Amino acid sequence: MAPPTVYVTRLLPAPIMDSLRQRYHLVAEPGEDDIPTPDDLRAGFAEADAVICMLSDTIDAELFSHARKLKIVANYAVGYNNIDLAAAKTRGIVVTNTPDVLTDATADLAWALLLAVARRVVEGDHLVRVGAWRGWAPTQLLGADIAGKTLGVIGMGRIGQAVAQRAQGFRMKVLYASRRSVSPPFGLSWEHCSIEQVLAEADFVSLHVPLTEATHHMIGPRELSLMKQTAILINTARGPVVDEEALVSALKAGTIAGAGLDVYEREPAVHPDLMKLPNVVLLPHLGSATWETRLRMGRICLDNIEAVLNGRPAPNRIV
Repeated sequence: MAPPTVYVTRLLPAPIMDSLRQRYHLVAEPGEDDIPTPDDLRAGFAEADAVICMLSDTIDAELFSHARKLKIVANYAVGYNNIDLAAAKTRGIVVTNTPDVLTDATADLAWALLLAVARRVVEGDHLVRVGAWRGWAPTQLLGADIAGKTLGVIGMGRIGQAVAQRAQGFRMKVLYASRRSVSPPFGLSWEHCSIEQVLAEADFVSLHVPLTEATHHMIGPRELSLMKQTAILINTARGPVVDEEALVSALKAGTIAGAGLDVYEREPAVHPDLMKLPNVVLLPHLGSATWETRLRMGRICLDNIEAVLNGRPAPNRIV
């Protein structure tokens, strides 16, 4: 009996690819830098019993219409705004995600961005690399203190809470805006505020909300105008949560001091003016990019596929 067929839209870490090859027939072998075309996706969906897709893949009703025997789409991500859940449900196709594995990696990266922007790390690295550094100087690349300042967290899910917990090491006051209040770990104190209060009082604002109709352009001209001129905005959530045009204007005008971005409104395109600004640190969507995290994500996808193809409930079912 032939093994089930799996379509993987992008190359995954080697141990995960090895497991897939051992258990299943692959529609195709993805290359290191291969990005699937719409025709590739249609062909894969037409042949596969199971699909592992990425957040960057648009899985819509038209694509689902090509599926002949597809039973599960395992999204290699926590978010799933790239998938038409209603279309999947109509066709009886299970959709899963990879929750609870990205928390620490993404929280660490948010802090990496915060530190990099505040202490002008990228500018300093460039100065040294191009041979322009002439030695220590008292006014060279002056940044901002972090210890003792106020951290504002917008969206207090698992990642938001992990970011807030890390603020303890910097003796920071933590304000947060969220639909529900949360109980901080023993010994910590977090203040539940309106988003306006967080924006107005925080020295650093870190975004950790999902992308929905309600959060699209959550940070726009009005919100940026509420922030301190010395404040820094960090976004490791979803690009369209921030109005990129408004952010560029605010950075150019000095409405805020800087920004650290791992996600963009029209990924992989980046607003050209952002790339010209020295007070912005730009990363290529690295939130979950650690070996340990990406392997755990792959294993979750494998567990969900194995369960569904063997008639068991998916551990991480969305629909």
